[in-house]
Parts: sequence; structure tokens; C-alpha cells
Amino acid sequence: MLLSSNGVLTIGKKRNIPAVAEPKIPFGTLPNPLVLKNIVNVGIFGKNNYCLLKARRCKHGGGFLVCTPKYIVIDPEYIKNVLQKDFEYFSERKFYYNEKDDPLSANLFAISGKKWKFLRTQLSPAFTSGKMKMMFSNILNCTNQMLTVIAKSCKTKEGVEAKNITECFTIDVIGSCGFGLECNSFKDPQAEFKVQGRRAFLMSPFRIFKIFLGLSWPRISRFLGVTFFDKESNSFFMNVVKDAIEFRKSNNVRRQDLLQLLINLRNQQKLKPEARILTIEEITAQAFIFFAAGFETSSTTLSFCLYELSLNKYIQDKLRNEISEALKTHNDNLTYEAIMDMKYLGQVVDETLRKYPPVSFITRRCVKDYIIPDTNIKIEKGIEVIVPIMGLHYDPEYYPEPEKFSPERFSDEEKQKRLPFTYLPFGEGPRICIGMRFGLLQTKVGLTMLLKHFRFSLNEKTKVPLEIEPYSFTLLPKSGIFLNVEEIAEIS
Repeated sequence: MLLSSNGVLTIGKKRNIPAVAEPKIPFGTLPNPLVLKNIVNVGIFGKNNYCLLKARRCKHGGGFLVCTPKYIVIDPEYIKNVLQKDFEYFSERKFYYNEKDDPLSANLFAISGKKWKFLRTQLSPAFTSGKMKMMFSNILNCTNQMLTVIAKSCKTKEGVEAKNITECFTIDVIGSCGFGLECNSFKDPQAEFKVQGRRAFLMSPFRIFKIFLGLSWPRISRFLGVTFFDKESNSFFMNVVKDAIEFRKSNNVRRQDLLQLLINLRNQQKLKPEARILTIEEITAQAFIFFAAGFETSSTTLSFCLYELSLNKYIQDKLRNEISEALKTHNDNLTYEAIMDMKYLGQVVDETLRKYPPVSFITRRCVKDYIIPDTNIKIEKGIEVIVPIMGLHYDPEYYPEPEKFSPERFSDEEKQKRLPFTYLPFGEGPRICIGMRFGLLQTKVGLTMLLKHFRFSLNEKTKVPLEIEPYSFTLLPKSGIFLNVEEIAEIS
């Protein structure tokens, strides 16, 4: 649902911007989605457009989604201008939300203006390195059930499906660190938090159509009551938050989690006569985006990482050796400091995020007319700007042999050589992913404990190369990642 493939179009002719394709009614430069072969994941679609523009030595391009013009930026300097240097012109995300009919959609990811600025400022303290250190033991405790389940599969030699395992782990972590709940996803396959979490992000052609409608005509969509999350999802998460708030109030319980930060913020507002008090709906929306960001993105990153380590056993062994040495240094205890000491672990995760960025494109909306530096080209207020992350991450100019999994790309020396704004798994600038530290930490803790206890190899059911699910806004394996597992260290 991004842009298209090859040519020139009206936005380009009108504004002197090269176009990715000739527009056609009714889909603009989007390939006809009714033709099955045209349906690809948005990340791959954006990457294809990037390659077309790059082949023509363009720094940017244009396109249409139905009748809505899009401005695509592929040059790192232009990307820096949009995301950071000239942020005041591009401070909004072009993402549909409907606060009235779909409170969950009105979250920090989607909202803009004063409300976004206020919430971003208030929530940022929840994600400092100090807070991550405080959450560390909760994250580590959530690995226990995961290790037990995998150990059982070793005895039966059944193997595991990576996404199922990593989903349960990340749901347990987020339940604990975000909501103060024990989800027990491994013990109960039908655990409600897990079921509702999966349901909230399940894609279907009808749901994609609604997103398409909301992105193209947001005002009309709000008038018609178009929603991204249905009533059941809204009701479930609203009740979880209400019950948690009531329990903490009645039992005088305070926890070190995101929900407590939101509760504290609401209580502080109540003491100020003129302050606008956060509603339960607003608290739920912000707690939910924490759930969404940690659940889907971290679980897929961990899954893809296990896939690559199973394909590249020498990298798996090298990382396991680093883990063993780090644990020896820290008295065989996995601590926050031990994780921070593991440089190669960071490189492996960074390379996974390069090859498989969970969110494969960035959107911004131009909020006031903008002249592109050193040109007379004007980007008008209201135009959507798109940065195709996957295109950047697979550009051989920045990453030679981009299909190869090579953690050495992220050594200190190699990172210093590379142009800024060519690695954007979490975005950049004032709207960089607020949960970046948390997502990286839970991924690293999960991976460390898995490699400490198990050796992984690909099961014959896993397709190589992986096929990517087309009906998804994030990168997901289409047919699963099946792994054989060998236990190498006893679980205490």
C-alpha cells in the first residue's frame, strides 16, 4: 500500500519531481491489488520503488495512492531534513486514527500536535536506561517458562516454530512490564492476553481495505465510523486497564511499569485545578501501543534472528562464545551490565533489524509548505512523505552484498564509515520509536538465554529463502520458521 514501480506521473510533472510510475485509475501508482501477483508486502513494495528511483539516480520521487499524492525520499541528506533537521515541517505521522469510535487507535504512534508533544514528554521517562535496568529482572523471569517449553521439545525431538515461542515470550514480558500482569502464555495456549493480542493485529483483505480508506480519506472515514481495531479489542484492553487501576487503588499497590507512570500522571493532573485529566481511554491507548510495539516487532525480530543464526552456524557459535565469556565475568549471572557488555550480541540484533526491519517504511505529513533545500521545489502542506526503510537497508552502496547476514557491518569501525540516516529500524529524530531501548533489551535477553541453553538448526519444514507474508504492515514469515533444537546446558 505504498507507491509503485516505473515511470513518470502528475505529481512529478507538476512539481518537477521524478515519478515511480504512470498513474492509472482507480489505484494511482499502486499496482492493481485485485490482480493476485501484484500483492506484495508493503516493505518489499517500498524497496522496489526505492530501487527504481536509485537506478535513475534520483534523490526523491513521487506517486499517488488513489488520488492522494505521495512524496518518496531516498537520499540520506533529504531523509535527515524530513526526520530531524526540518522536523517542524514534518512533525505528524500520516496514520489514520478515530478517537471517538476506536480509542485504541488514538495512541502516541498516530496522534500529533500538542497532545502528542505532551504525552511524548510525559512518557519518555519510562524508557530511560535507568528504568530499563529496573525492569530487567521482570524480563529475565519471563524467560523461565520459555526455556522449560523448549527443553521439553528437545526430549520429544519435535522441534519448535520460532514465532509461536517468541510471541509467548514477548507477551509475557509486556504483560509484566507494561500492565503488571502474569500472562502465562506458555502454560495456557488460550491465555486471553495472547489471544486478544494476536487478534488485534490479524490482517484480512477487509481490514486492509479499511486502512486504505482511512489513509486516503481520513475525514470521511471518521464520519463513517471506520475503525482499525474492533469493539472487542477496544473493550478487552479497556477492561484490563480499568481493572488494574482499580486493583492498585484498592490495595495500595505501586509497580515499576508503564501503567503506573500513566496512573501517576493522571493523579498529578487531578491536583491541578486547570489541568486536563487523562481519560481511561487515553491511558488505555498509550498502554496499548506499548503492548503493540513490544509484542509484534520484538517477537518477529527474535524469530528472524534465530532463523539467520540457524542458517549461519559459525555466527551462532561465535555469539554463544561471547555469551559464555560475559557470564563468566559476571559470576555466571545474566545482569543488565552483562547484556550491555556483549558487543557482538548487539551487532547480531542490529544486522537482523537491517535485513528484517519490523516497520519497513516511515511516514510523515507535511504540516506547512516546504521548499526542498537547494531547489525551488515546493512540498505543499498535507502531502504525505514516505521513507522506504527496506530500500535503504538493502542498498549495496551502504551495505555490500545486502542479502548476506553479516553482523560485522555493525562493528564500531564499520558504523563510523557509514552515512548517517541509512539505518532506520526505529526511525529517527523527535518521533524515533519511544520503546526502542525496551524492544532491544527484551530481544537481547531472550536471545541470550536461548543460546546459553540450546543450539538451533533449520527444520526441513522451513522454506529457504523465507517467503514474506503479503497481507501485513510488518515483516512476517509467510509459512513459519521451524527449528530443530538441541539442549546444551541444563536449565536450573
